[in-house]
Amino acid sequence: MKLSFPLIGLTFIFLTLFSCKEDPQEIQKEKDITSFASEETLKSAQPLTDEFKAYWFANEAEITSYTLEQGRYGEIREGSAVLVFVTEPFLKEEQVKADQSSPTNIPVLKLNATKNFHTGIYPYSIMQSVFYPLANNQHALKISCSVQEWCGHVYTQLNNRSEFEVVSHSYFEGEADEDFSMGKAILENELWTQLRIHPESLPIGNLEVVPSFEFLRLRHIPFRAYPASAELTSGTYTITYPDLNRSLSIQFNPQFPFDITSWEETFISGFGDKAKPLTTKATKLKTIKSDYWNRTTNDDLPLRESLGLQ
Repeated sequence: MKLSFPLIGLTFIFLTLFSCKEDPQEIQKEKDITSFASEETLKSAQPLTDEFKAYWFANEAEITSYTLEQGRYGEIREGSAVLVFVTEPFLKEEQVKADQSSPTNIPVLKLNATKNFHTGIYPYSIMQSVFYPLANNQHALKISCSVQEWCGHVYTQLNNRSEFEVVSHSYFEGEADEDFSMGKAILENELWTQLRIHPESLPIGNLEVVPSFEFLRLRHIPFRAYPASAELTSGTYTITYPDLNRSLSIQFNPQFPFDITSWEETFISGFGDKAKPLTTKATKLKTIKSDYWNRTTNDDLPLRESLGLQ
């Protein structure tokens, strides 16, 4: 899929879900978007509606909390999940948020997706970040992922350059430090942001998709694209990976702003004879719009409480 970098007129985390004892089977306002020539030939930028600009360029993030039922080690764990969507100006070369306004900045929709749950005595804290161009005409520019738990922590990052460049660091033998390139393919992580921009543009049919970074590390399987099929109905997007015995279904509001109301992920979890299919579920609690980066005092704690988060 050949795709184009956008320009902006004015201002505008490989998730590794691990444990000490691993199951080998768990193996601000934009005026305009244009295009410029690069090493890739990209499709024309998708224009943004006035409705979109009014919602997403108000100098606020959209924060949504979810109850979480996370499948892990053959059991369901209770926890919480949060999806934070916000627009940002992005630097093409450095591939980080731009501090200064520039016509060469790329406007992106960023998603920070977090999960928090416990497996017995110890906690997991997981975060995946996606930086997806608002032009909706190429792959995510960057995806990063980290996970922390009492055995250690890991970090993985993908950068979209002439190829996908991937670096990963882990405390597991055989996965400690990896640095490789791969051909471009659909990334499951990017589909969550693409859905929020224009769900009708989501890929459907028989596909090759790189599963979520979280799943790949949880299962300890190679980082690559796998055969998949995807279906889009009114308010539901479903991806099935027959070779991985896994499916993901995202439920969303079919009307703008296409907010995500819940999701389910079914896969095999557990050890040996105890391995069985489990379904992770997340259900929406509350959504707020906030410039959360300015809400850092104790007086701002009620905002967190309003999301149902401890």
